[in-house]
Amino acid sequence: MLMSRRVTALIMMAVLLGGGLAPSAVHGDEQNDAGRGKLPYTPVVTPNGSTLPWRMVDGVKEFHLTVEEIDHEFAPGMVVKAWGYNGQTPGPTIEAVEGDRVRIYVTNNLPESTVIHWHGMLLPSGMDGVQGLTQKGIPPGETYVYAFPLRQHGTLMYHSHGDEMVQIGLGAMGAFIIHPRNPVRKIDRDFVLFLNEWAVHPGTARPNPNVMTDFDLFTFNSRVFPGTAPLVVRTGDRVRIRICSVSQDVHPIHLHGHSFKVVGTDGGDIPPAAQWPETSVLVAPGQTRDFEFIAAPGDWALHCHKRHHPMNAMGHDIPNVVGVSQDGLEQRIQALLPGYMAMGERGMEEHAEHGAHMEGPRNTLPMMGGDGPFGKIGMGGMFTVLKVRDQLTTYDEDPGWYENPPGTVSGRVDLPNYWRSQAQDVAPGSSSGGDTGQPDGR
Repeated sequence: MLMSRRVTALIMMAVLLGGGLAPSAVHGDEQNDAGRGKLPYTPVVTPNGSTLPWRMVDGVKEFHLTVEEIDHEFAPGMVVKAWGYNGQTPGPTIEAVEGDRVRIYVTNNLPESTVIHWHGMLLPSGMDGVQGLTQKGIPPGETYVYAFPLRQHGTLMYHSHGDEMVQIGLGAMGAFIIHPRNPVRKIDRDFVLFLNEWAVHPGTARPNPNVMTDFDLFTFNSRVFPGTAPLVVRTGDRVRIRICSVSQDVHPIHLHGHSFKVVGTDGGDIPPAAQWPETSVLVAPGQTRDFEFIAAPGDWALHCHKRHHPMNAMGHDIPNVVGVSQDGLEQRIQALLPGYMAMGERGMEEHAEHGAHMEGPRNTLPMMGGDGPFGKIGMGGMFTVLKVRDQLTTYDEDPGWYENPPGTVSGRVDLPNYWRSQAQDVAPGSSSGGDTGQPDGR
């Protein structure tokens, strides 16, 4: 093993000095053109993530991935011990173009062997990355190389295919985007979101990969709200959102304020005649789905529509106390447990308020508690915001909260006076009212 590691070190030194890719290497000419608008595609944005740099060597795009244990932040106040690529989970997004030849070096710094499977890729069997079936596992401390031509385009993935339960469960996954050589339309903003579930029990810092169904955190790009970055676009932009999943559960991803068309799967493009309009798209384990729409101004929620998934630190084995009187209970328990607060009798909304002043378990987030322009947003977990603005100077900064035009925000009305005014505005025998009035929120 010592000799093997020395040989590996010499090989890697030769790779890095002789034209292979160091993690900080300069990008190839095509990638450098991104800032000058010369790329044949719109670069994908990975919210809370990054894109993997590459270098052109003898006509081949070379990449380097290192899989290792990392400290990963789900949201401010919560950091876990995860397994990821190049210091992050999901790993950096790989971008290339249909017809490219790629060479990907993979260094294993995990305590056990691993491989990478190129999910959905059309490639030689020996490059498919299934430990024991198509290759030997990459031992700890070793570097292996994968090389193949890209014979398709679409939203694909890479992930461990050795000890999947542990390695994927701890975050060893990433997106692999192959752009078409001849795109049929221009995309103004292109995003990728990776779905995953985690069991990080309150007070702990290491996800439990043995959990099969009772997860307590659900993530976009391994982040939970309020730690998820917004998706910033300009009014009228054609937007593509790519959803990837190697999770355990199905996720109906719902976008507010828009109707979109599902345009692609991990198997390829959906022909225009077969595309269907939707406001939610169901993504199962091992699938990707692409959808496109024209952006309308506003702040629009984007989230999983399973009720527990846009929440944090869910407990599944506590009694149901909704509607149960807790009069006098708080004081009696406080005599034994100072600081105890009775909650849940009227629902979960009060948890968000308590989270601002009540200390919870170590390294654990409140179930909900992100701040919005009108108060606490009763969401956590697999939730973020699409922010669409008429005027933007940059896509790289959060534009703040949307300023709704006057008269377009729901608000309180004085119902007795409201209905009295409605009755006065309706002429005898008419079938429709006059002025409907405006609520206080105008």
